[in-house]
Amino acid sequence: MDMNIQKYMAFIKTVEYESFTKAAEVLNYSQSGISRMIGDLEKEWNISLLERGKFGVRLTSEGVKLYPFIKNVCMEYEKLQGEVEEINGLESGLIRIGTFSSIATYRLPNIIKKFRNDYPNIEYEILLGDYTEIEKWIMDGRVDFGFIRLPAMSTNLEIEFLERDRLLVILPEDHPLANCDKFPMERLADDSFMLLEKGEKSDIAKILEENGVKPKVDFTTWDDYAIMSMVESGLGISIIPELIMKRASYNIVVKELEKPMYREIGMAFRDKKNTTKAVEKFLSYIRKENKSK
Repeated sequence: MDMNIQKYMAFIKTVEYESFTKAAEVLNYSQSGISRMIGDLEKEWNISLLERGKFGVRLTSEGVKLYPFIKNVCMEYEKLQGEVEEINGLESGLIRIGTFSSIATYRLPNIIKKFRNDYPNIEYEILLGDYTEIEKWIMDGRVDFGFIRLPAMSTNLEIEFLERDRLLVILPEDHPLANCDKFPMERLADDSFMLLEKGEKSDIAKILEENGVKPKVDFTTWDDYAIMSMVESGLGISIIPELIMKRASYNIVVKELEKPMYREIGMAFRDKKNTTKAVEKFLSYIRKENKSK
């Protein structure tokens, strides 16, 4: 890689992670190497790009002005690398994916395994986050594409629908309605409720609101396993996407709702036409896997 591009990448990753250490881990350099490369840029241009402090790093006013230009250079370099990959075949490349935990746990491993069998030299960078973070990563060019809940919050993304994931009620084994056929919507307001949510209002919170249900929310977390553990301990009930339940081994009762509820999952892109050859091929594996379910 050209030395200037290395310096630009060091700068971009340091800003993205707000840390020399994390940037060094991602780029496989030493922390001092990352710091030195950014220092070289500052000396070369005779400006200060970053403010260093005990709480991390942040852009100076000059850094703010130059950041989008440096980022564009790095993105164009990645496009160049993609064209080289296409000419040489898929002998190398990097696929960057933004995703939430259930897709990362129950969909991606099988797809990556099949893809690696055919293209063993492709590398992966998988970022886990909530829907808001994933959309931001896509728009910022931090990932090549991401899995999100539909509809997207941003209107500037290109969307491809993947699947509907049913939402299910989970109950302690000794719950009075453990033997019911389907769980009544109105009874969701009778017990302590464990809400799966982080940041923006979740699918579950929105659907409950739309149906006029006001649960007694005693616990909120983005960790679905913590939710299931709480329910197993008899601390309340919850609603969990079916995808999360695929390999759950908790002693809980799972029920359909009288009125079925779903979350819709899709893939989102900033510009689908400009994905690299490696990403384009990987997407075909996702689509094939999705059709075979």
